[in-house]
Amino acid sequence: MKVYLKFDYAQMTKKIIQEKLSELGYKFSIIGFGELNFNEKIPTKNFNEITNIFNEYGIEIVENQKSILVQKIKDTIIEMVNTDKPMNIKSSVYIAEKLNLSYPYLSNVFSEVTYTSIENFIIIQKIELAKQLMINTAFNLTEISIQLNYSSVAHLSTQFKHMTGMTPSAFQKIITKRRKLSNKINN
Repeated sequence: MKVYLKFDYAQMTKKIIQEKLSELGYKFSIIGFGELNFNEKIPTKNFNEITNIFNEYGIEIVENQKSILVQKIKDTIIEMVNTDKPMNIKSSVYIAEKLNLSYPYLSNVFSEVTYTSIENFIIIQKIELAKQLMINTAFNLTEISIQLNYSSVAHLSTQFKHMTGMTPSAFQKIITKRRKLSNKINN
């Protein structure tokens, strides 16, 4: 039996962090997405153990200040893209207000560290979510474009094709064929 899953990466990560740090007996508080505060000083040996445990789950502890800021930008973008609420402001304004820093500064640091623009990262996140929605939901392209705050289906389609090399319709056809093939194999 095949089952399709939809999951919240932020919630999943938070749960892993809570479980692993509680198992190790640390007292901590989660400040926000991607930030936590230990209520005690952690010895280097123990900090390395925590780092290794987190790495097993693809969770990285960031120590460089620019890298920390870039991670905050990424977390803000992921949160922004994955929200179900419509965004009535430009993404640049949202990010700058959320991080309480000027957008040109954030943009420069992001580009310097990642070698790509914030705008490109936003597009990548939107297209990845669009693919997940096509795979895991019955949403049509109009519903997906609205959920992802695209001005039109054409705009979504243009960016989708630019990022993946295929149109959303071609992607949906591939998914449909894979499902049919998988059902034949499993039956």
